[in-house]
Amino acid sequence: MKKKSEANDIEAAREILRAAGLRSTPARIAVLIALQKGNKPQTHAELSERLVPLGFDKATVFRNLTDLTDVELVSRTELGDHVWRFEIRDPNHDRSSHPHFVCVDCGTVSCMEGMSLPDDKQRKSLNISRISEILVKGHCLVCEPV
Repeated sequence: MKKKSEANDIEAAREILRAAGLRSTPARIAVLIALQKGNKPQTHAELSERLVPLGFDKATVFRNLTDLTDVELVSRTELGDHVWRFEIRDPNHDRSSHPHFVCVDCGTVSCMEGMSLPDDKQRKSLNISRISEILVKGHCLVCEPV
């Protein structure tokens, strides 16, 4: 049963990559699946730790993270420690429509619904063309209970 699940994961990853206009190489599939299985944003080092034993070198992992970010399958976040963290991007989730809270301890990202961002007219008056994302950084209740 596990092999069937892995085969399904691989085929799903291939379809996602093809739809994004990327070739479905073994390394790219492995990086995409590793990100999908993560329960929080992951660093290049964390992903490499999992993928290097499978035969992928660190540079290949990083190049594929960059490729996946460039086609917006993956988002890249820096939490203030100068380390990029990567996570799968939900295509149905518009990250520019509301701010997100990022815990600087665990890397958990949460939506901050109900907060408005500048509309088109306000952005133009502020000389802003487009907002990609707004991140609010702090400590979540799990990492720093009140």
